[in-house]
Amino acid sequence: MRERSALEVFLTFLKLGLTSFGGPIAHIGYFREEIVTRRGWVDDAGYTDLVALCQFLPGPASSKVGFALGLMRAGYWGGLAAWTGFTLPSAMLMTAFAYGTGSLNGPTGNGLLHGLKLVAVAIVAQAVWGMARTLCPDRERASIAGVAAIIILFSTSALAQISVILIGGLAGLWLCRVGPAASSGSLQMPVSRRVAIIALLAYFITLAALPVLGIFSPTAQLFDAFYRAGALVFGGGHVILPLLKNAFVGPGWVSQDMFLAGYGAAQAMPGPLFTFAAYLGAVAAPAPNGVTGAFLGIIAIFLPSMLVLLGALPFWDRFRRRTNALASLRGVNAAVVGLLGAALYNPLWTGSIKSPGDVAIALACFILLICWRVPPLLVVILGAAAGVLV
Repeated sequence: MRERSALEVFLTFLKLGLTSFGGPIAHIGYFREEIVTRRGWVDDAGYTDLVALCQFLPGPASSKVGFALGLMRAGYWGGLAAWTGFTLPSAMLMTAFAYGTGSLNGPTGNGLLHGLKLVAVAIVAQAVWGMARTLCPDRERASIAGVAAIIILFSTSALAQISVILIGGLAGLWLCRVGPAASSGSLQMPVSRRVAIIALLAYFITLAALPVLGIFSPTAQLFDAFYRAGALVFGGGHVILPLLKNAFVGPGWVSQDMFLAGYGAAQAMPGPLFTFAAYLGAVAAPAPNGVTGAFLGIIAIFLPSMLVLLGALPFWDRFRRRTNALASLRGVNAAVVGLLGAALYNPLWTGSIKSPGDVAIALACFILLICWRVPPLLVVILGAAAGVLV
């Protein structure tokens, strides 16, 4: 019965992985329709509480929600089946795109890649707009976001993003103690406290050990770049951009043009935006790259969020009712908005906008997304076509 349940979970999330366009917020809506409304695996209160937990923890929210739903349905194999089904389609598509970018030469190829970079500007601008309205609704959180953006824009330190997140959490303890309380639902998960502690230990030990191992092994160095980004990202898929940019463009593993083109292409894919890691692993200069690099990238960038989710599940009900925890989370979320706003300027705007025509294309894509609610896939196609024409 358990094997059949795991297969059921895999097929359900494979369908979602093939059809879920539009980013993590849209994914959560798709999950609710399929899992709560159609299949009744969990009720609305439990689902809402699960979403709150996954938004609190680092890593891609929709992938964590899917993993947890599979875990509830069919145990650990169910969690693995849900993650695999949801991730596999876009991971394969991004790997294929990585192999295709090498052949995009000449005016048409260059125009296509440039159009994808302009779409990335519009997509991240949309993310900043939406996150700012939701996560910075008052002057305290808006101020935290503004200070975070200024620090990132004027900093050259590789530790700037981590520092901003920590500062945001501390500022939240001081400024953000007033806000909505935690929901009254509860989660029943097949995860013991022993397993949770082991998962948390694995999360922190791996985070500490990989930089040391990277001194001796290029493979460990590549794995560390992805793992660290996945372990320290809060606020959804778009926030991964500055962390991966520092890790891959900074040391010259991937050119900025290739990086931004791949990020633009990722917007057209179904499933989690974190499968951008498959593209980076495939095109990165240090070996291993290709299919092996894509596989390492996918495993490394998702692993920390799954470990920390397993570690948090048995303790979430008690922890989320603490006022200090919620206040700190509000400050972290506000800082993340500032971090993403800084990334919108550098590298996106500075690396993509070169002429009034570029501004016009990016602005048109932004208006299509914000005002006309055009699906991101169609905006990507239109932006890429405009890049070729211009």
